[in-house]
Amino acid sequence: MSKAFQLDVNGSQWAVEADPKTPLLYILRNDLALNGPKFGCGLGECGACSILVDGRAVRACTIPLSAVGSRCVTTLEGLGDGDNLHPVQQAFIDAAAAQCGYCLNGMIIATVALLQQNPSPSEADIREALRHNLCRCGTHIEILAAVRGAVELSQADLRNEAARKVARMSGGATETLERPQ
Repeated sequence: MSKAFQLDVNGSQWAVEADPKTPLLYILRNDLALNGPKFGCGLGECGACSILVDGRAVRACTIPLSAVGSRCVTTLEGLGDGDNLHPVQQAFIDAAAAQCGYCLNGMIIATVALLQQNPSPSEADIREALRHNLCRCGTHIEILAAVRGAVELSQADLRNEAARKVARMSGGATETLERPQ
């Protein structure tokens, strides 16, 4: 039995009609044409379908549409675009962290969630945050390097934002710091 739902996905409102038990992943991919989240295992084990719901990384394949309600959903597409990438997306590109790329959606989403909770994670924190995301190609070393790079980019962005705030408060010009290469 279909029911109408209003969804907040990537900052836009979407009206969909579907069975309340439909996995959110199916709605995102089939109805909203958002292909960042991938169908991997369908059991919430691999992480390929990861999304952010109210800033928390969750598996879209196991969440029924009815459980989302008015909560804010962010997919890989909502993090940034080709001209203005999220620091985590840029770090994964810079580190050449993909081989086949199927796991990257989940790895990037998990990293974004980690950095929102802990902007300066230790190596153990990073490994813990990614341990439920599977990469079958074996690019784990590159993925870990990408996360460390994302930490550096995020910290540089935070420093630049703080410098801009200070400059606005003092009425002076701001000097931005260089992002690490």
